[in-house]
Amino acid sequence: MSHFFAYLSRMRHIRRWSLMRNSLPENDLEHAGLTAILAHALAVIRNDLAGSSGSEARVDPDRCATLALYHDVSEVITGDIATPIKYFNPGIAAAHREIERAAQGKLLSMLPPPLAGRYRDIVQPDTSSEEWRVVKAADNLAAYLKCVEELAVGNKEFLKASQATLSKVMALGMPEVDLFMREYAPSFGLALDELN
Repeated sequence: MSHFFAYLSRMRHIRRWSLMRNSLPENDLEHAGLTAILAHALAVIRNDLAGSSGSEARVDPDRCATLALYHDVSEVITGDIATPIKYFNPGIAAAHREIERAAQGKLLSMLPPPLAGRYRDIVQPDTSSEEWRVVKAADNLAAYLKCVEELAVGNKEFLKASQATLSKVMALGMPEVDLFMREYAPSFGLALDELN
């Protein structure tokens, strides 16, 4: 019997933004779903709309979406460590990467070898790939959009986080992200009636 998928389903119990007062609670499973949607969108935009001059390699939108769905699975073992702690200094960041890698290995060990081999490049992806770069951009974008939604309902707790994540997103220098921010991100701060 394998517990791999049962563990993954527990992503819904991992609360994000645990140090912040949330108006709209978010868990890892919800975050992974939005990140997958955004990663797919960024990949499509990169390939079809961003007008890259060849400097940006084409990416597989389906691969980006899949990687995004699994990008935080190690947190079912480690929990969600708050960003200020995770990146407090280079030593802590390196230790966190080791812990994350060990948790990924633990999850993969729950699968029979043929499946473990198939899931290895999803759970432990090549972090130097262009697809992973798109996923990390989507991850940062999802964090920014969470802040926008919190601010839209009057939660000033997210003001500094919004500024920090916006700076991070804009510093990515990715045409597909810039286009998304210009054309699609503003809608996230609107009420439902304003979207109609």
